[in-house]
Amino acid sequence: MSTRVPLAGDFVNGDVSFWYRSLGIPTAGEPLAGDRDADVVIVGAGYTGLWTAYYLKKASPSLRVVVLEKEFAGYGASGRNGGWLVGELAGTPERYARTHGVDAAKRLQRIMFDTIDEVIAVAGDEGIDADIVKGGVTTVATNAAQDRRLHQLLAHERHWGWTEEDVRLLDAAERESRLRVDGAVNAIWSPHCARIQPAKLVRGLARTVRDLGVEIFERTPVTEIVPREARTPYGTVRADYVIRATEGFTSELKQYHRAWLPMNSSMIVTEPLGDLWDAIGWEGCELLGDMAHYYMYAQRTADGRIAFGGRGKPYLYGSRVDDRGHTHEWTVEALWELLTGMFPALRASRVAHAWSGVLGVPRDWCATVHVDPVTGVGWAGGYTGHGVTTANLAGRTLRDLILREDTELTTLPWVDRKVRGWEVEPLRWIGVHTMYDLYRRADAREKAGLGRTSVLARVADTITGR
Repeated sequence: MSTRVPLAGDFVNGDVSFWYRSLGIPTAGEPLAGDRDADVVIVGAGYTGLWTAYYLKKASPSLRVVVLEKEFAGYGASGRNGGWLVGELAGTPERYARTHGVDAAKRLQRIMFDTIDEVIAVAGDEGIDADIVKGGVTTVATNAAQDRRLHQLLAHERHWGWTEEDVRLLDAAERESRLRVDGAVNAIWSPHCARIQPAKLVRGLARTVRDLGVEIFERTPVTEIVPREARTPYGTVRADYVIRATEGFTSELKQYHRAWLPMNSSMIVTEPLGDLWDAIGWEGCELLGDMAHYYMYAQRTADGRIAFGGRGKPYLYGSRVDDRGHTHEWTVEALWELLTGMFPALRASRVAHAWSGVLGVPRDWCATVHVDPVTGVGWAGGYTGHGVTTANLAGRTLRDLILREDTELTTLPWVDRKVRGWEVEPLRWIGVHTMYDLYRRADAREKAGLGRTSVLARVADTITGR
């Protein structure tokens, strides 16, 4: 590791995530032992799979629900993400409105806002302590081009029904009183976001669904999904419904290899900052993002650190996924440079842990939820980084679709959305890496004084259809 990045004595690279390191990495439970029957079998024990199991058992306690997990419950993005319980859409309102109309897209957005409070309420009811603080989210602009995009974003959200109570521009005094980002020229704030400790949430969900009678078999990779069957090396689970809840790991199923692209995202976390907080502020524990193309996301953790994330090395050839979160040296250096650029006082701190994980990206960058009543095969995912909140809405929607209930959720515009798969290699690799190379170069030009959005970023958006 480069000496340019100061490292704590117990620095860890990978090993799933800091969130699990702080709790103790779970020992995976027993695998499936032979064939069995169920009413619903769910492939994947992350947020989507566990929320689906939770709401199904709450609605119909007699249902036999089985969850199959390759590693341990919460091993994937659910235990590695940035801890943003955020109400933003997993996709754009324009694309949802194109098929279902403007009112439906606005309704989906309002339900996303409400879903934040749903997660908080369930965590409270079930005794899940996930360090939740609903402090909102601050988005900063640090140069003229970003400031122009910030105002365009605000106007866009007003157009789609966000009121002053949903998002507002901060004046300089309030911006500085919230948190002091070096070079910030403007910021907006929305109340629709909460900080969580993601591994605590997924671990608590796993405990809760087990208590409800759901069987979770770990160390059980699913090799094939067919109508009414999930096949594994240890046996087949036959069920009326087979739900794929594999998000960024979907590419490991040969039949769905090009459905969602596994996009890599990486994080670092500092040591506890102690007196350094005096120079930063951040007493409200809101989440922090920016208007760069190669964007970052951050939170103030419950134990007084900054957890800071960004894209890093965005994609591995052939849609491969990571090795237990190990993070490339270049990525750690890039994240540290971004973090200390925003908060120069942190140069007196050190990196304590770095890790990575994958999220699922559909070809149109919009999430989907689907259940085929004929074959019994269903899925939800493609959250493009907004999965902490969206997975809960997916779980409730899958419940209604499986139980064949016509509800407000089953008519939302992301239900039964048809999306083509990603291109074959090497086109996938070339496209993704070209996109992020252009974004990095666009950010550099804008930081150097370009007063408008770089044309390089517009080219990148066109290449990948964002």
